[in-house]
Amino acid sequence: MKLIGSSEDEQVKLYAIKETEDAIERVTLDINGRAKDFDWSISHHSGTKPQLFYTDLTGDGKEEAVIIIQTGRGTGLDNYEIHVVNSDNLSEIKVQRYEDIVAEHIESRISKNDDGTLAITVISQGQVDNFNYDFDPAPDYNQDELAFGGVVIYTLYNHKIKLSLPGSIGISPTYVCDFNITYTFDKVDNEFIINQIKFKPIK
Repeated sequence: MKLIGSSEDEQVKLYAIKETEDAIERVTLDINGRAKDFDWSISHHSGTKPQLFYTDLTGDGKEEAVIIIQTGRGTGLDNYEIHVVNSDNLSEIKVQRYEDIVAEHIESRISKNDDGTLAITVISQGQVDNFNYDFDPAPDYNQDELAFGGVVIYTLYNHKIKLSLPGSIGISPTYVCDFNITYTFDKVDNEFIINQIKFKPIK
């Protein structure tokens, strides 16, 4: 097995066990000498090595293994996925997907102003924000709400999972605003769910 990453304290290690020319398709996660295989795909073209952490995210006083993997990059694209694994039983703890967060907690509307700018309304967790964006709509503007998924960046800060999720317009795409999302751990459902959304336009 080939070691492809470890946490700073070396308590968590990640090994490749199935590999093609383009990607690692199966890995072994080792937490303090206890190992389990996962079907996580790691592209050889992503450019960023997997990030591994050993920290308490659930607040129970025990560390979890956290693995952040870059899944795509390119012009206007920067995608990551996050995995959190219980260090006792090596089960993966669900992290609410950005698609579900957008569907449940973010509304947006886009319309044209008379001066050619776009009027954008964003409603997140009940808060309404309005801003204008100067964007040449021809030829690739044809949407009435923001698009998501081009940039999905997970980070850890102060024992919390953070997600940067910009909203975009156009095919290119053009990013016009950013949603900084903080997760919290739901003990009842044993998953990480949205706690707070901070919104800001990108000037």
